[in-house]
Amino acid sequence: MTAPVLGRLEWKPADEVPELLAEPVRAALGEVPAWAVAIDPELADTAAFCAEYDVPMAASANCVIVHGKRAGESTYAAVMVLATHRADVNGVVRKHLGARKISFAAQDDAVGSTGMEYGGITPIGLPAAWPVLVDDAVAQAGLVVIGSGIRGSKLLIDGAELAKLPSATTLELGTPG
Repeated sequence: MTAPVLGRLEWKPADEVPELLAEPVRAALGEVPAWAVAIDPELADTAAFCAEYDVPMAASANCVIVHGKRAGESTYAAVMVLATHRADVNGVVRKHLGARKISFAAQDDAVGSTGMEYGGITPIGLPAAWPVLVDDAVAQAGLVVIGSGIRGSKLLIDGAELAKLPSATTLELGTPG
């Protein structure tokens, strides 16, 4: 697998650097072609990461965990959107999940439920029952940088692979901005 060039980083096949992945990510990645790189954990947030490592914001996708409620039922889901876009959480995401009320998941809940570090949560390795909602723009973007489950590294993966995750649904849920 030839390492891609993106930013000022030396990407390595993810299966060759398992120490750069959170355990749930390592267990779920399987045969998905992905590359990983170690980064400064203080620069894990998208804007800081992109600025420091010369990675375009349009080549980064963010994963946010949302929590929906309806009639006493509770649902968690992951929402994948390009860093240059905003997810329509209160519209498209809420309606797709059938939730009456939706909010971003509390940090403690997100970390405890995923086994991943806050700021590094990624759709790969999430609990099987959680829907993964992938914005069309992410699925069509080609290679995108996402979290690795820890703040000290990133994954590089084709957005189309995210759309193939077992619990993934591709939707038009992001808007530029």
